[in-house]
Amino acid sequence: MRSWVKTALCLGAAMSAAEAQANITKQGAPAATLRPLVRPEAGARDAVQLAAATTLRPQARSAAAEAAKPAIVTPTDATANRRFLAWVEGFQSRARAQGISQTTLNRAFRDVTYDPLVIKRDRNQSEYTKTIWEYLDSAASDNRVKNGAKALRQNRRVLDRIERTYGVDKEVVVAVWGLESNYGSHRGDMDIVRSLATLAFDGRRGKFFESQLIAALKILQAGDVDARHMTGSWAGAMGHTQFIPTSYLAYAVDFTGDGKRDIWSSDPSDALASTAAYLKRFGWVKGQPWGVEVTLPRGFNYALASRKIKKSPGDWAALGVKGIDGRPVPNYGSGSILLPAGGKGAAFMIFKNFSVIERYNTADAYVIGVGHLSDRLKGGPKIQSQWPRGDRALTFSERKEMQQRLTRAGFNTQGVDGRIGPNTIAAIRAFQNAQGLVPDGYASLSLLKKLR
Repeated sequence: MRSWVKTALCLGAAMSAAEAQANITKQGAPAATLRPLVRPEAGARDAVQLAAATTLRPQARSAAAEAAKPAIVTPTDATANRRFLAWVEGFQSRARAQGISQTTLNRAFRDVTYDPLVIKRDRNQSEYTKTIWEYLDSAASDNRVKNGAKALRQNRRVLDRIERTYGVDKEVVVAVWGLESNYGSHRGDMDIVRSLATLAFDGRRGKFFESQLIAALKILQAGDVDARHMTGSWAGAMGHTQFIPTSYLAYAVDFTGDGKRDIWSSDPSDALASTAAYLKRFGWVKGQPWGVEVTLPRGFNYALASRKIKKSPGDWAALGVKGIDGRPVPNYGSGSILLPAGGKGAAFMIFKNFSVIERYNTADAYVIGVGHLSDRLKGGPKIQSQWPRGDRALTFSERKEMQQRLTRAGFNTQGVDGRIGPNTIAAIRAFQNAQGLVPDGYASLSLLKKLR
């Protein structure tokens, strides 16, 4: 899920960052990234938030009484919660060693139970795939653009202040808001403590989620929000722009001046300013686009389409790479060529701000989604090039099969993990060259059929 700062993940109903903010793999493409926020696959931020089961609460106790007693987890399932309760007791010891008071622990864990729905969502992520064009159809749909324009108008005063303060385009901030929570309409209603405790206890990335749980407890201890109002996605992403707890601690700001960094309330000011502060912290370049759509010349050397290869727009123009309008791209600084759908789809010249948005969620689709939506909010056109819409995304098992077949054919992918990163792309290009195919490095279904 990301703000997951982002080392999180998710694309949710609102296509959030929590989805994508999860772990960044060495192979390259993260399933989602941890966000400054976390997007589960809520940061393909993926499906509608699951409703947490509600439990009856005991009578309120005094702070002194709470501090004197250990936190209680009420088991709703004798088998699952027995182990969960034992884990919580051990965790509390580790939390106290990191400065979390027993009072905070008691309040945070009151009535918290193991949530099997969270684990189900965590383990069902790998097969969730969309093509880049399917993702963008939703990320920058006419309806999302219309709602984004409305959000800009309604929040113009605070957004202008945020832009002046941090130097980040207000349309980019609103685009992140649009993808993370559909402009605040899908902020998530799951109990963050319950979700993070469940994932730390029984998830695939226990160490990571325990660190997020500690951070969440620090937020509670500071008084920015109370435990039961600290809600968000199943993977721990919170608020209008889906910050994960560690990112919140590091980058959230009190823009309203009320003494709290409130990213959960109906007023989005603190959340939007926190997003701008986050982007600024990671090097946002004022006046530079994330990228621009370009056309490639006939006979283009696809080996040049690499994030590692940077040239000035003038040098790219000398090689025949022009803007979609046929003119050389203005000099926004050095840029790379990105082909998110291989040689049969749109091509982009991307700049440093692409990498800055990427800190929110490392998925290329997410970054292009934010960038393109922000362009549309500024009045820009839709992407002009055609996509290979007859193709479909490979499933997780098919991506692993492709890696296995490439390696067996002598084009080593340096591992079989189902993620199409730099090593796999290099192996695909080598295979394509050997077969006389366009060496665009794109992992397509037709390529898998060729390997078969």
